[in-house]
Amino acid sequence: MRILGLLAGAAMLLALPACDAVKRVAADAAGLPTDENVLFWTQDQRDNAFRQMDSLTTTRTISAGENTYDLAQGAPLDLGTWSSEGHEWTLGKYMADQRNAGLIILYDGKIRSEAYELDYAADGRWTSFSVAKSLVSTLVGAAVQDGYIKSLDDLLTDYIPELSGSGYDGVTVRQLLTMTSGVKWNEDYADENSDVAKFNTTKSKNGDNPILTYMATLEREAEPGTRWQYNTGETNLIGVLVAKATGKTLSDYLSEKVWQPFGMQMDAEWILNDGGFEIGGCCISAALRDYALFGQFVVEGGKANGQQVVPEDWFANAGTKQADIGLPGKGYGYQWWTYDDGSFAAQGIFGQGIFVDPARRLVIATNGNWPEATNDRLKEERDIFYRHVQSVIDAENAITSE
Repeated sequence: MRILGLLAGAAMLLALPACDAVKRVAADAAGLPTDENVLFWTQDQRDNAFRQMDSLTTTRTISAGENTYDLAQGAPLDLGTWSSEGHEWTLGKYMADQRNAGLIILYDGKIRSEAYELDYAADGRWTSFSVAKSLVSTLVGAAVQDGYIKSLDDLLTDYIPELSGSGYDGVTVRQLLTMTSGVKWNEDYADENSDVAKFNTTKSKNGDNPILTYMATLEREAEPGTRWQYNTGETNLIGVLVAKATGKTLSDYLSEKVWQPFGMQMDAEWILNDGGFEIGGCCISAALRDYALFGQFVVEGGKANGQQVVPEDWFANAGTKQADIGLPGKGYGYQWWTYDDGSFAAQGIFGQGIFVDPARRLVIATNGNWPEATNDRLKEERDIFYRHVQSVIDAENAITSE
């Protein structure tokens, strides 16, 4: 069974779009996996491949500019030790337990901690998996600011008329962003007849986006806005929405609105699907510092070069619980996983993440390769780490204010 997709906080099988024969031979010669399903790769293969996903399939470049954001070095953050339920960590032990390839903490725009493992380094790229979802939702904000999208309460079919007559009749852009469309969807990864198994096996015809072709076949199951359901296909639809509304590729628009004006340090690469379109909710390969800089862009209210890229209240809304996901203290915003303390996070399988705490001006970005795609214990320990860093920042501020 071939399953292609993306995933943020829930388990997801990812199969890469079929690469051409030349890339497949080159990958094999380099010791990289040629199996299209990432869950069948060995841990060593993932360690190697996550650094160079663009070697395995077709991508489009997200171009950085000539001027980069000045990421100054701050005083090293003394994280000491922390514990929970009989477990104790130092930063080194935490990174080893999480199998982090890289971890960086920005506070007030300065690097307070940065470390690399798994033969990864600051000048390399690492795959995002579903961290890309939060970047794509931000492009919706940019399209609203630019006037390409008039309102989040507009009907989705106003921008994607190909969905007329489907379950997406009457669904708004906002409901797509919050995964509350009410459209019938089966995300059972063990079922070869599930939607998540079938939608990315759809082939492009006459240059059409295969994601759109499949999603137009879906029917409504609940009234829009009344139910949250994790739906991988809908994040891909967000990508279709942005591309259609702006008339630009997602890579070019992300470069234009964020990567160049905010000063990302390196080009990034975005994996394309069978039709040659970016996979809206997955598969950006970027440097760890640039993931952190995206978090800093959020902390700074979505401004770049003094210009407001997204509406002023965009991240206040995007990072606030818009949908109840049934977990105490957590929710879902505009493709961000939210915490009730006002922080929020982009999350991808195998331990990728960007944690943003606007009130504290704190960003924590991590790349990694968990032993399995998703793991509740590792997620909880990551949340414990986030809370520990928050407490260290609070203590530091308390001392300086005395």
